[in-house]
Amino acid sequence: MLKKNKFFFHIIFFFLIFLFICTKLLANEYVNFLSLKNNEVNLRLGPSFEHPIKLIYKKKYLPVIVLDKHETWRKIIDFENNSGWIHISQLSGKKTALNSKENSIMYKKSTIYSKPLAKLEIGRLVIIKKCKINWCQIISGSYKGWIFKNTLWGDIK
Repeated sequence: MLKKNKFFFHIIFFFLIFLFICTKLLANEYVNFLSLKNNEVNLRLGPSFEHPIKLIYKKKYLPVIVLDKHETWRKIIDFENNSGWIHISQLSGKKTALNSKENSIMYKKSTIYSKPLAKLEIGRLVIIKKCKINWCQIISGSYKGWIFKNTLWGDIK
């Protein structure tokens, strides 16, 4: 009887360790990106309208990472590591990204052998249409094309 109980506790112990390791590994891969819904969005120091405004974003569709939730508020961080709280009504699920590499080239197709369409400067906002393994199809201004996924910061799942 004692051997069965010892064996049972070992199984439970290893299962809990396995579960803990799996959740830590999976949690690091999942990043929840949202984008700003309006041209003017307030970033606040805390999760209420009574908290002071830290800064005002003036760029619609700017991508942000959600760090925490409190009722109808989301704690976010942006490309420049500014963090604070935004009301959920000011956030959108639209897939967007920022170019993070100087003079990234947008191609007509998802190959470097296709026609180059434009060069993108650092910080250029793009709308993501779809992504493949190494490429994302984007819209930037009047251009629609493909860019290397590793040059983007944003929702490139």
